[in-house]
Amino acid sequence: MDSLSNNNRLLNPKARSAMDQLKYEVAQDLGLDDDIQNRGWENMTTREVGKIGGNMVKRMIAIAEQQMANQQNAQK
Repeated sequence: MDSLSNNNRLLNPKARSAMDQLKYEVAQDLGLDDDIQNRGWENMTTREVGKIGGNMVKRMIAIAEQQMANQQNAQK
């Protein structure tokens, strides 16, 4: 599965490649990239996929917070 699950619709479909990239970066940081290459996404455990998803959310929140802070600073 190279892209996000078909059940997950993006609010901005143009973000699909960025989301896929983030997913692979997080998997690599967690040391799961070799497992994904060897077993494929469909054979990853729920726990492994959950770890990746949870860390993706944490990173997206950090990105959003940084963008909000930058906007706030630009308005001053």
